[in-house]
Parts: sequence; C-alpha cells; structure tokens
Amino acid sequence: MNTLLSEHEINCIKAFQKNEITEYHIYTKLADSIKDAHNKEQLRKIAGEELKHYEIWKKYTYSDVKPDTKLIKKFYWISKILGLTFGVKLLEKGEKNAQKTYSEIAVKIPEAKKIIEEETQHEHMIIDMLDEEKLEYVGSMVLGLNDALVELTGALAGFTFALQNSGLIALTGLITGISASFSMAASEYLSTKAEIENQENGHAFKSALYTGIAYIFTVVFLVLPFFILSNYFLSLGLTLIIAVLIIFLFNFYISIAKGYPFKKRFIEMTAISLGVAAISFVIGILIRNTIGIEI
Repeated sequence: MNTLLSEHEINCIKAFQKNEITEYHIYTKLADSIKDAHNKEQLRKIAGEELKHYEIWKKYTYSDVKPDTKLIKKFYWISKILGLTFGVKLLEKGEKNAQKTYSEIAVKIPEAKKIIEEETQHEHMIIDMLDEEKLEYVGSMVLGLNDALVELTGALAGFTFALQNSGLIALTGLITGISASFSMAASEYLSTKAEIENQENGHAFKSALYTGIAYIFTVVFLVLPFFILSNYFLSLGLTLIIAVLIIFLFNFYISIAKGYPFKKRFIEMTAISLGVAAISFVIGILIRNTIGIEI
C-alpha cells in the first residue's frame, strides 16, 4: 500500500503516527484524572479519534510506534497546574501547525483529508465542552493583574527617586500594594454583586477573591527586587523587567485558553504599565526637588 510513497513521506507518516498515539494517551490520562462526567466523556471521544487516526497511518507504515512518554507527562502536568482548557488547547495548537504537512501527504493519501477535518473539529468541541472556574473568572484576574501592574510600577518608580532607599521603597511599596489589593477586591465584590440584581454572594465573593489574589501575587513579584538588591535604580530596572515578563506570560496564557489576540494585548498592557512608571518617576523627581525633603 505504500509503494507510491517516498522514504521521506513514510518518515513523515511515522511522525504523525507517533503524534496520534501520544495524544491518545494524553487525552486518556486526562479523562481518567477528572471528575466532571461530560468533560471526561468528550476527552475519551477525542482519544478514540486519535487512536483511529493512528490505525489509519499504521496501514501505510506497517509498524507500531511508541508514544512520547515525556510529552504525555508534560501535557498532563501542564493541564493539572495551568488548567485543563489551557493544556488541551496548547496541545491542539501543535496539531494545527502540523496540518500543512497533512495537506501535502493528502495528495497521495485521501484519508489524510478526513483526519484534517476531524482534527479541526477537536478545537471547537473542546471550546464547547470545557467549563473551568478559573476561566470563568479570568476577567477578575485581568482586573487585579492589570491594576497591580499599572499602579504599583508607577508607585515604585515614584518612590525610587523620592525615597532613594531600597528597604524603605520595598516596605512602602508592599504596604501600598497590599492595601490596594484589599480595596480592589472589595470594589470587585460590590461591582459584581451589583451587575445582576439577584446575584449570588458566592459568585461575587469568588470574583473578589480572584481579583485580590492576582493583585497580591503581582505586588510580591514587583516589590521583591527592592528587598534583594541595595541599589534602588537597579531594583527598579529589574521590577520593570518582571512587570513585562508577567504581562507576557499572562497574555500568552489567556491567548491560548480564551483565544484572545496576544500581540495587541501584550503591547497595550506593556505600554500602559511602562508609561505610567515613567510619568510617576518624573513626578517623584519633581516632588523631591520641589519639597526638598531628604530621607
């Protein structure tokens, strides 16, 4: 059956075969690890399709291929730590990148077209099936993260020139950040509760909790350099790098899990955070020079 296939094409098919059996084991392991009956059923359905695709490719290679055990472990733990939606969509994104090669093979293997169609359907099925709490409250996390980045990078930049003492900047920034996190969480609770007249307290409380947690974690990471380094300008530089890294990682996460555009959101959040920091730094210089207080 493979007489018309070149050695290169056979090797490509073996790579597809390995990918399918690996994903079969990933989906099966994830299905076995979750309690939600609907999600479990859908994951097993996708696993079955991956196994079916493996058997189709096997007809052209005449051999069994072992799964990539490292990849199975990798995506299992990514899904457990960062969420099932993120892990599975990241896995499907890899499949999407392989579809171009599938199309090339489909010229000689008509069954490849059906595999491409089924792989494309996976992503839509996953979007419809998964309902994770952490994604339901992603808006609250964005609010807490964004406010912490904008407010605290600005505050720390202002404190850096106004106070010129790493320990004092760290202490002031930490107190400011923690106080602001409670204030932001309380505001989120009240606004969420007011959105729907008969809103349950539990939903509003969880929104506030996610907002507050995102805010506090951001505060800790941004203030940390001032506790570690004695040079306050170096600390500020490291804080700004951490801020950009947090923005990058978070936007990458929601671009995969929620399908939001990565580049636009990343540039926008970075520009706002660094812009506010620059303005606050100038304000710190003006205040210190105007008031003339030495610490």
